[in-house]
Amino acid sequence: MATVDCWCIPDLWGPGERDCDALDRAYRQGVASSRAERTTRERIERICLSTHDATQLRIQILDEIRRGVDFDAHVWLLTDPGTAVGSAPLADVPCFPELPEAIRLKYLTGVNRWTTLHAAGSVVGTLRQATAGDPSQSLMWRGILSRYGIGDVASMVFANRYGIWGFLDLWREDAKPAYQSGEAAFLASLSASVTPSLQSCQARTFTSPAVPAGRELGPVVFLLDDGLGVLSQTPASEDWLHILLPPAADRRPVPASVYNVAAQLLAIEQGIDDHPATARVHLSNGFWVTLRAARLDRSGSAQASTVAVTIEETSPVDRLEIFTRAFGLSARETGLLGLLATGSDTRDLARRMFLTEHTIQDHLKSIFAKTSSHNRRTLLSRALGVRGIPANPAVADPRMP
Repeated sequence: MATVDCWCIPDLWGPGERDCDALDRAYRQGVASSRAERTTRERIERICLSTHDATQLRIQILDEIRRGVDFDAHVWLLTDPGTAVGSAPLADVPCFPELPEAIRLKYLTGVNRWTTLHAAGSVVGTLRQATAGDPSQSLMWRGILSRYGIGDVASMVFANRYGIWGFLDLWREDAKPAYQSGEAAFLASLSASVTPSLQSCQARTFTSPAVPAGRELGPVVFLLDDGLGVLSQTPASEDWLHILLPPAADRRPVPASVYNVAAQLLAIEQGIDDHPATARVHLSNGFWVTLRAARLDRSGSAQASTVAVTIEETSPVDRLEIFTRAFGLSARETGLLGLLATGSDTRDLARRMFLTEHTIQDHLKSIFAKTSSHNRRTLLSRALGVRGIPANPAVADPRMP
């Protein structure tokens, strides 16, 4: 191993530290750290290529991150790529009894908010760095984290040109050093592998037509106060929550996704973020539901009213939109698929898109390849979530398989 001549850089060391052994130790430590980070990145890349379930993917990646970056608690949510509202949380935090308040404050905190990081072109931000060492600037820290002894948070956003696919917060106790720039850089380097893998996990939920899950349970509505306390809910709500986020044995389901869309509504009202208070969430077997939050007006009352959150089957239009994002379709391919879903054949598609029929067929072949579909019927069945699309000329063009 090469050695460093300490006399070449005397200004780097203070009195008593001008010895080659100290420089050599620092050099060796730096090399070892770099090698360990490279090995961890390689393991995470392999996990991203081989793991297709979003929950297992996150669990395995967190185990690997812990090898190189110390953290004491974590919160990792998937997000609707179009609205950036969270769902499907994977969390290990000490403040679980205060979950509604923690979610509310997370959405109302602008410091290192996942949407703020993405808008700024950043992948990772740390609380101490963003606040110049004064974490009290963060509403989340003042309201929750400080009371649980958390001194710093590394926040990551997983996003690309197709949308925001998730965000991760790594909490570190205040008894430990704050996150260093090298740790933040290492975390940022993982995005290139993790982001497309999260996107791919969502795409895999569309590999077959939707299987109804709880559709017979009836309408689902939650009424919440501004602190995200559940005031009331329809009888079917409990059963839907069991499907949406299965709880541990002998425990009631936690309406985490409900809290998230309601918190986003509060963020809109307070000018923190302008994404709609909506989240499309995959349940199982290709079945997607949409959660929406809105104010339930009280007639004649000037006071802010209750927040209502509804859960319903995702419409074909909304499902199609998230389908195109998940499979990374281009703008032209997205427009073509939208027209195809309305019943257009090749000739009509060419006319409406001002393209030749040959070009239309080339675009369709590209869509088939990206979505692993073999014909138009299969493609539309998966994208729209329906079975048995009739083979009529308006949907299945006989000139195209």
